[in-house]
Amino acid sequence: MVMIQDKRFVSGRIKSIGFAVKGAFKLVTTEHSVMVQFSIMLLMIFAGFYFHISIEEWMLQTLAFGLVLGIEGLNTAVEKIADFIHPEFHDRIGFIKDIAAGAVLFAASSALTVGALIYVPKLFNL
Repeated sequence: MVMIQDKRFVSGRIKSIGFAVKGAFKLVTTEHSVMVQFSIMLLMIFAGFYFHISIEEWMLQTLAFGLVLGIEGLNTAVEKIADFIHPEFHDRIGFIKDIAAGAVLFAASSALTVGALIYVPKLFNL
């Protein structure tokens, strides 16, 4: 099957958005780590409404969600490509996958810090 690229600006962008939505749906419905992170995101959105967080806190929280889910998506893509190229275990492929997972850890740690800075004072009335 040959894909013909749509060179028209508007229809090309609409198709690109469609592919992105399809990819996001695949991530959320097939990848367990993304399912967990997406569930945490929904919980934190609920918490944001419950605690009436400020617009600045919403911005930070939203950036944290985007960072974690975006990096997790890239990590998944790296893993899928690595497995496709070299399905058997290989030290160098393992090294590449570990680095991608490390990037997720950095993003998740940052998001956890943002969440703690927003919600710990509210939970403990500090």
